[in-house]
Amino acid sequence: MARLKVEQKKSTIGCKANQRETLRTLGLKRIGDVVVKEDRPEIRGMVHTVRHLVTVEEVD
Repeated sequence: MARLKVEQKKSTIGCKANQRETLRTLGLKRIGDVVVKEDRPEIRGMVHTVRHLVTVEEVD
């Protein structure tokens, strides 16, 4: 199964509370943090919520 590498690129200052919580749920705490998650619909939805704050690439 494919995996997604998610990196936080922007700050959460000024963002809505649900976007900050979504980043925390993904495991991102500060700019530059990187996590690798399974490519599942739940994760894709979370990434979609914060798509303006992160970069995503597929990893095998």
